[in-house]
Amino acid sequence: MNYIVLGIIWGSSFLFIMLALRTLPPTGIAFWRTAIGALTLVVILALQKVSMPKSLKQWGLLWVSGLLMSGIPAVLFGFAEQHVSSALASIINASTPVFTVLAILIAFRAEKPKPQVLVGLGLGLVGVFVVLGIWQGFGDNDPLAVGALLLAVTFYGFGSPFVRRFVEPLKLDPKTAVFGQVSTSAVTLLPFYLVGPLTVGPPTLESIGGMLALGVLGTGLAYILYYRLLATVGSPIASAVTYLTPVVGVAIGVLLLHETITWHEPLGAVIIILGAAVAQGRFNRFLVKK
Repeated sequence: MNYIVLGIIWGSSFLFIMLALRTLPPTGIAFWRTAIGALTLVVILALQKVSMPKSLKQWGLLWVSGLLMSGIPAVLFGFAEQHVSSALASIINASTPVFTVLAILIAFRAEKPKPQVLVGLGLGLVGVFVVLGIWQGFGDNDPLAVGALLLAVTFYGFGSPFVRRFVEPLKLDPKTAVFGQVSTSAVTLLPFYLVGPLTVGPPTLESIGGMLALGVLGTGLAYILYYRLLATVGSPIASAVTYLTPVVGVAIGVLLLHETITWHEPLGAVIIILGAAVAQGRFNRFLVKK
C-alpha cells in the first residue's frame, strides 16, 4: 500500500512543480517545499509528543541526508522543468533505482557486484539514453536541463544507501528523521533563495496549491512513508517506488498539462524499469536452477 500512495504522491509532484514555477524560481520552490514540509512535521511531532534530534552528530547526518534526498534535487528538478516537460522529468526520475545500485557499487559496496547487477545497470543506462533520444542529440530538450535531471537522480541514488548506512542506526523516529532532513535543507537553501528573485510571477491559486501540495504531501508525509519502507525492505527495493511515478507523472502531464510524448520516451521508461528490476534481483527466482 505504501508503494501505491508514494507513487501517486511523487508522480504528482512534477505537476505541482510546474504549477509552482509560475510564481517561484527553482530555489524558491526548493526552499518552500522543505520549509512547508518541516512545518507540517513540527505539528505532527508536537501532537504526538515525539522528541527532536539531540546530538550534533545526529543533526549533521540528517543535514547531509537532507541535501542528498531533498534540498539539492529539489533545486535541480525545479530548474529542469523550466525547460523540459513534467512527463520527461517523471520518466528520468524512474531511473533512481539504477542510480541507487550504482551508488552502492561506488561508495557503499561491501562485496563484489553480482553479474545481474552489472547487466541491470547496463540496461538501465541504455533506457535513459533511449528516453532522451540520444541518437538525435536530446531532440528539443535543453542539455543543461537533462544534465540537471540526471544529477538529481544521482543525488537520490546516493541518498537512499546513505540513510540506510548512517541515519537508520541512530534509531530515530521516522518523523524525527524526516524533520531533521527537511528543516536543515530549508535553512541551507534560504540564503540562496534570498540572493535571487523571490518571485517570478504573481501568486495564483494554482501555484499556491501546487507549492502546498509539494511541501505537505511530497516533502513531509511522503518521506515518512519512504523512511518506513526503507527500514523494512532496504534502499534498492524501497527506491523501486519510482516504478509507479512515471506512469502517474506521464498520465498527469498528458491529461492536465497537455504535454506530448514521443515513442522512445515510454519505451525507454520500460527499459529503465526492467534494468532496475534485473539489478535488484527481481528475476533471480526464474534463473536459479532447481
